[in-house]
Amino acid sequence: MKQKQDILGTVKILAQAGYDKKGEDISIMDMEGLTMLGDYFLVITANNVKHAQSVADAIEDAGAEQGMTVLHREGYREGDWILLDFGDVIAHVFTGEYRHFYGLEELWKDAPRESFEGV
Repeated sequence: MKQKQDILGTVKILAQAGYDKKGEDISIMDMEGLTMLGDYFLVITANNVKHAQSVADAIEDAGAEQGMTVLHREGYREGDWILLDFGDVIAHVFTGEYRHFYGLEELWKDAPRESFEGV
C-alpha cells in the first residue's frame, strides 16, 4: 500500500498530464475518511468531448508510466464525463456543462481541495 504523500505526488503527475493537454479548472480533492472510493479525486474540465477523451488518454498514459493500472473506466465513448479509477485515485474529466450539472465539488464540499495550476 502506498503512503498518502506518495499518492498525492502521483495525483499531481496525473494532474500535470491533464494540464499539458490544456485541461482547465483542475482540482485535487482529498477524499480520505469521506468515501471508500479512493483517497483522491482529480477533477478536470475539458472544452468538448474530443478534448475530454484526449485529456483522459494523457492521464491514463501518465498513470501507466507511474505503474498504475486503470481498474475501471466509464464514459469514454460519450465523453461528457470520463471516469478513470486507478484505485487510490479517481480521475473525473468533464465537459464544462457536465461538471456544472453534477457538481462533484459541491457534493463533496467537506473534502479538502487544492487547485492545480501546472508546473
